[in-house]
Amino acid sequence: MKTLAELKAIREKMQNQVSLRSEDHTQTRVVVGMATCGIASGARPVLVTLSDLVQKKGLTDKIAVVQTGCIGLCQYEPIVEVVEPGKEKVTYIKMTAEKAAEVVERHLVGGHVVEKYTLASADLK
Repeated sequence: MKTLAELKAIREKMQNQVSLRSEDHTQTRVVVGMATCGIASGARPVLVTLSDLVQKKGLTDKIAVVQTGCIGLCQYEPIVEVVEPGKEKVTYIKMTAEKAAEVVERHLVGGHVVEKYTLASADLK
């Protein structure tokens, strides 16, 4: 069993990593689908990678990593949506922790959408 101090430390870490309800419409929101299908497809490591990198890069004042339930595209899980104020939403599909790290570097830091991972680039036939 964890001590009370250990549990408090875990709670603090997770609260700093993931904002479950962000109402700040000036921030970029990175939304990770964490319904059953997303979790079964590997969404948890994607969420952890995104949260850790945003925190390590000191971007928590500009970027909120949040989780949501079903996004409705189970065949493309894990799904990550990037919602930037004043821009069209970008939906990344079939994400991995490695792809998530690339999205942080190229899209969230560099400002360039990683087209090859987006829903728009998928063969929807």
